Amino acid sequence: MRTRNQHRRPQSTEEHSSDETNRGSTNLIYGVNAVEEALRAGRRQFESITILESARPDRLKRLLDLAREKAVPIHRVPRLNLDRELADARHQGVVARIAAAHYADPEDLIDSLAGKIGTEDPPLAVGLDGIEDPRNMGSILRTAECAGVHGIFIPERRATGLTDVVAKVAAGALEYVPVARVTNLVRLIEQLKERNIWVVGATANATQAYTDWNWNLPVAVFLGNEGRGLHRLVSERCDALVRIPVNGQIESLNVSVAAGVLLYEARRQRAMTGKR
Repeated sequence: MRTRNQHRRPQSTEEHSSDETNRGSTNLIYGVNAVEEALRAGRRQFESITILESARPDRLKRLLDLAREKAVPIHRVPRLNLDRELADARHQGVVARIAAAHYADPEDLIDSLAGKIGTEDPPLAVGLDGIEDPRNMGSILRTAECAGVHGIFIPERRATGLTDVVAKVAAGALEYVPVARVTNLVRLIEQLKERNIWVVGATANATQAYTDWNWNLPVAVFLGNEGRGLHRLVSERCDALVRIPVNGQIESLNVSVAAGVLLYEARRQRAMTGKR
């Protein structure tokens, strides 16, 4: 990456973009000035910024102000974490992760979904509550694209974003499925309901089988974390909870497999309705 300062003088050894020095990685920028300039330029979409716990706020004020202005999540970690990740790189206590694809605006995506109500292809969306494994995320994205999902929502924190690994596993799905990042999934659910979109949560404890739900309705299906499932507040706000019956000893399917089962049941029901 090149900054405006680079056109006037050679880049300091204290500042590097991942394009030039970070062992072939394509989604990291480190160094105070490099990250600040990337934020100011606005040409890349940031996944998050990580800074040292011990960093002086006055030294990073402009950078942090820009990050907050652009709603970029900020994480603070001990020095050991950054040193371990970047080896001998002079990161100056600041590392930015760049998204592998652009995020959709959540308000625009909700409007787009609502606009499909009453059409032959009513809205079918997915909400992901804390998916941490990028391979699961990529698999869900690929399945969602194949199933004709109109949009996916993910939380800003405590979940994987659109990383290089996600993009690779998604096998091109990010070019077609809009993904929006939101600060609060509970608020998102209320917004979807206000636009007459039903919210269905998938959980092993539900009494209703997924095949008993009417997937012809405008719907957003919410899937939970690989280990914990849906958060309690998310589960409580859903219009309905459904389960996928299992006959073996393991109590639940992998979340990406569950996504495929639910989304293709929705497509099956909608196809049957279209034949009538």
